[in-house]
Amino acid sequence: MSGIAMNWNSWTDFFHMGGYAFYVWWSYGVTAILIGGEILLLRSHRKNALTLAKRSVKYGKVEKEEGNNEIAA
Repeated sequence: MSGIAMNWNSWTDFFHMGGYAFYVWWSYGVTAILIGGEILLLRSHRKNALTLAKRSVKYGKVEKEEGNNEIAA
């Protein structure tokens, strides 16, 4: 490392990121969107799994989900 400390004189300098603002903030934005999408998908899959588990307990059998070649347990 060159030993140069990150030091900004103003908030504008901070947000400008030494000329790399587009790449830095764009990558943060994309990452936030992808993490948010992952959270939504996880919630959806969890809800479906719980619904399927409740159904299998209620009826005493394992059903095959539509559009899925694997047997859901």
